[in-house]
Amino acid sequence: METCSLSFFSSLKPLLSTGGCSSTNNFKPKRALVEVSACSYQKFLHFALDETKRRTHLVHSPLQENFNSMMALDGKTKLEMASFQAPKIRLLRSLSIEESEGMQILDFAVFPEQEFDLPIFCANFFSTPTTNIIVLDLNPLYDVIDRRDYKEKYYRSLMPLGLKYAKLLPWGGKLTSESLRFFSPIVIWTKFTSSKYNHGVLYSSFMDYYKAWLDLMEQATAERHALQISCNREAQHRYLTWRAEKILHECIGRDHCKLTVAHDMVGVVGKTRDPGYRILKKLIGESLSKELVRRFLFNGVDELGTKTFLDYFPEYCCENGTINAKRSIIGKSFESRPWDSSGEFIGSVSGLS
Repeated sequence: METCSLSFFSSLKPLLSTGGCSSTNNFKPKRALVEVSACSYQKFLHFALDETKRRTHLVHSPLQENFNSMMALDGKTKLEMASFQAPKIRLLRSLSIEESEGMQILDFAVFPEQEFDLPIFCANFFSTPTTNIIVLDLNPLYDVIDRRDYKEKYYRSLMPLGLKYAKLLPWGGKLTSESLRFFSPIVIWTKFTSSKYNHGVLYSSFMDYYKAWLDLMEQATAERHALQISCNREAQHRYLTWRAEKILHECIGRDHCKLTVAHDMVGVVGKTRDPGYRILKKLIGESLSKELVRRFLFNGVDELGTKTFLDYFPEYCCENGTINAKRSIIGKSFESRPWDSSGEFIGSVSGLS
């Protein structure tokens, strides 16, 4: 394990204040935009934890002992990790990264216990002093394009919320058809320039989406049938397998760009691809990055099932049995939101490129 220049702490350092955007009187002209417009993602985490504690009995996950806080190899960049569990929550976890030059990353997710078919709450945010790339969603456990019953159960009542923020946070560009299986009709996939207003809208959307997820959690009743529980477990394992495999295999040959961990989730088709794992590898080394991805970010990929990526997604199998590294096998992407205002999928007739 690559431990050289790494500093692990016995517990997570206290999160920052939940107040407004941070500022300082000692800023340099070239960094002015950072001080004026950037908000720390720590307040997002504070809100999520406080709101969750209001709704359920939240306790630290056993993962917290091994994944808490570390300094990157550069001695400047801090990685903070937190993990919790609750009666209906298998894992609530967060990874936040703050770089001295102003880059910030937040990867926050909540995975339900296998007795529940609840969506997976997902927030992947990447920010620089000038640019923000955002994914916020209640990721469906089952494909909402094929499973109308699942879509009606969880998303029909949330469409007004999704439409509200679809206007404030416009569609961010091309999205591969393969990625759609893991997104809901209310997904926020957007890019925007850094400003207090835009960050305020993002914070508002995060709060509203998370409160909506907690409402669903409170209303959820545990499944009693073993077959359905098994299906829920496999569906979550399939999701984790997709996420873990894509982030680990789509990091080759992209040293020329520095975009976002959020792109690992979106699967954007374009001339540049996400270097999420590449960023981690640069910060903490290859072996620690792989461990962080499989044991923390997508914990459960080695515990909830034994199927492989190619078992779930055989279309990615090359002739020699290896995994095709192409982002899109189908070769189609969506320039605009592929759902209408009622949540009906319209991607088959429009938005393809």
